[in-house]
Amino acid sequence: MTEYKNVTVMNHPMIQHKLTILRDKNTGVKEFRELVEELAMFMGYEVTRSLPLEEVEIETPVCIAKTKVISGKKLGIIPILRAGLGMVDGMLKLIPTAKVGHIGLYRDPETLMPVEYYCKLPSDVAERDLIVLDPMLATGGSAAAAITFLKDKGARSIRLVNLIAAPEGIKTVVDAHPDVEIFVAAVDEKLNDHGYIVPGLGDAGDRLFGTK
Repeated sequence: MTEYKNVTVMNHPMIQHKLTILRDKNTGVKEFRELVEELAMFMGYEVTRSLPLEEVEIETPVCIAKTKVISGKKLGIIPILRAGLGMVDGMLKLIPTAKVGHIGLYRDPETLMPVEYYCKLPSDVAERDLIVLDPMLATGGSAAAAITFLKDKGARSIRLVNLIAAPEGIKTVVDAHPDVEIFVAAVDEKLNDHGYIVPGLGDAGDRLFGTK
């Protein structure tokens, strides 16, 4: 894959270990859900690394201390329905005060193009740092469309978080939105003729919710 300066691939051993279990076709629904949540939380540490800090003064049981807190940033978590829902709770464990919006998109099985069917966002979306969640970045069409929609609503700071990406999907998003940072746990080989990531993990939504 061509290197992109705004793409971060997370090679932490715990992330890679859990991702391997997630890929296994024998991993059941319950464990799959738990792993997606855990991976989202682990990835959240890196995604929020650049949040600004400010110095405050507090009193510990020993003395007065000057220390750091996040500098009042408003955060928003935006899962792309439906598979993105599986990553929300993991992110909220790190940033419980973030507001959560939802964008509903599905991929037309014939054209592979994204079709929007639902959108509900925080009213102050333009003032928030947004974290868009979707386990799989395959063709990149849905992610690029969701980001475009957020920008049309006034969003100015957007990060995209995926568990597994295909090179084609990364290129699509980078070409459409070079200002958006992308965080992934793995970049796989390619897409197959049906638009699935190879080796991937199958359909993340079906595996999360036990559907076919």
